[in-house]
Amino acid sequence: MRRVLITLAAMSAVLVGGACADSRAEYDAAVDTLTRRQKDSLISTMPIPGAKGVQRAQDAADKLRARAADHDTIR
Repeated sequence: MRRVLITLAAMSAVLVGGACADSRAEYDAAVDTLTRRQKDSLISTMPIPGAKGVQRAQDAADKLRARAADHDTIR
């Protein structure tokens, strides 16, 4: 009898945990609407250490992307 109760308690804990994880995933999907670039742009404006480096990295990536696009159009 004791073994059955322990098994039932463990199974119910797993089921409750799974239900909480599903609702959390839905919440995260609804809340996270910014792209990585938008988040990085927001970080670059904050007065925190390394924020200027984030902006410089974005600028470098933009230059490389533009350069790659120029090379793609050469024929």
